[in-house]
Amino acid sequence: MGGFFGIASKNDCLSEVFFGTDYHSHLGTRIGGIAIYDKDRGLQREIHNIENSPFRTKFEKVFNTMGGSSAIGCISDSDPQPLLIRSNLGTYAICMIGIITNYEELIDQYLSFSGGHFNAMTDGKINSTELLAALINQKSTFAEGIKFAQKSIKGSASLLILKDDGTIIAARDRVGRTPIHIGKGEDGFCASFESFAYQKLGFEDYSELGPGEIVEITPEKVTRLVAPGKKKRICAFLWSYYGYPTSNYEGINVEAMRYRNGEIMAENDKNNSNLPELDYVGGVPDSGTPHAIGYANKSGVPFARAFIKYTPTWSRSFTPVKQSDRNRIAKMKQIPVLELIRDKNLLFVDDSIVRGTQLRETVEFLYESGAKSVHMRSACPPIMYGCKFLNFTRATSDMELIARRVIDELEGEEGLKHIEEYSDGSTERGKALRKSICEKLNFDSLEFQSLEGVIKSIGLDPDDLCTYCWNGKE
Repeated sequence: MGGFFGIASKNDCLSEVFFGTDYHSHLGTRIGGIAIYDKDRGLQREIHNIENSPFRTKFEKVFNTMGGSSAIGCISDSDPQPLLIRSNLGTYAICMIGIITNYEELIDQYLSFSGGHFNAMTDGKINSTELLAALINQKSTFAEGIKFAQKSIKGSASLLILKDDGTIIAARDRVGRTPIHIGKGEDGFCASFESFAYQKLGFEDYSELGPGEIVEITPEKVTRLVAPGKKKRICAFLWSYYGYPTSNYEGINVEAMRYRNGEIMAENDKNNSNLPELDYVGGVPDSGTPHAIGYANKSGVPFARAFIKYTPTWSRSFTPVKQSDRNRIAKMKQIPVLELIRDKNLLFVDDSIVRGTQLRETVEFLYESGAKSVHMRSACPPIMYGCKFLNFTRATSDMELIARRVIDELEGEEGLKHIEEYSDGSTERGKALRKSICEKLNFDSLEFQSLEGVIKSIGLDPDDLCTYCWNGKE
């Protein structure tokens, strides 16, 4: 995933873009960057690796070296950005959120007629943001170039551009898979993935861009360059997992959605006589916790935090390259509250079950700490398809997903014809899927939220949501 923050101000804005970008740190783990414009110094840029250190600590020194009145910052899970580009459209900085799945095709296409070149990275790959810029530069205006790029890209691309006159261009993905909010302050306007990021900086909500909408931002005004389209497919997983609790997308708060989602799961368990004998309900921290609170409130079973994540020194379990090291760090982070585990029947709610590797480690840890039984609930349906629009699962193959592996083990290729049945816990195939995952991960019981339950808890029209990872529908 990733996130960004941009501001066009009448005064120096480095502090605002520093904190505004830092508030997006929950969305990415690899790269942080800031580009800023000053009328005397022009465009300046800093990029740092943040895999083993937070954005804040890597960028504290920029206050000694950078300054300006317009800026963009980003947190990225992919390639280094923002990039500085010199082209027929002028010199500008650019950053993006999304993924280009027809990457090789577009590179070959561009090189076949342009006679140009790309800056190759160590592994021979091309920075996706540079490819995006190359597509934009094929047209005579930024608006036309962005429209052309987004039409050419399979995947998604929301972006910010900082021009060499301090103007910012914000463009939401063609079908709005990720959000862009506009905030208004005393000294200017800002654009942000997360609305709470600018609210904490004294900005007020001004607007939320529609799918494919492009705007130009100056300290004085926001000008629409391209009107929003009608088709919308915002990622439903933003509410289930990626979104920060204080975030709002399309007017729907993340934390409130997760409470509703947990309540619906508990109601389904009660109606289907699937509610086990329990001492406590808890969440797999952190994003599973609000779902669990909703479940506990509706089921009447007390909520408890039976284990706590130790984050002061082990803030990121996914930093090491080797999966075994990531699993070890994840386990080291889990500190038990033995009084709430020993001889207790426990139910945990997780935001999702993707590969299941770390969840198996968690359950083993709970049994080692004396749990009598461990039941699991997933706050979303079984993940059947690796995301090809935002790449949130990081799966290089659908067979990395535990639900798809189990289906393959149960039926082979024939099972692909019955994925909808496997998602439904009331069918024989659905029961077989859950039983097999329980055996693999050592759960006493397992259930998934239904697709209808997720959509109901969000509260938007189903046609406005991207649910590809669960049902394969684009």
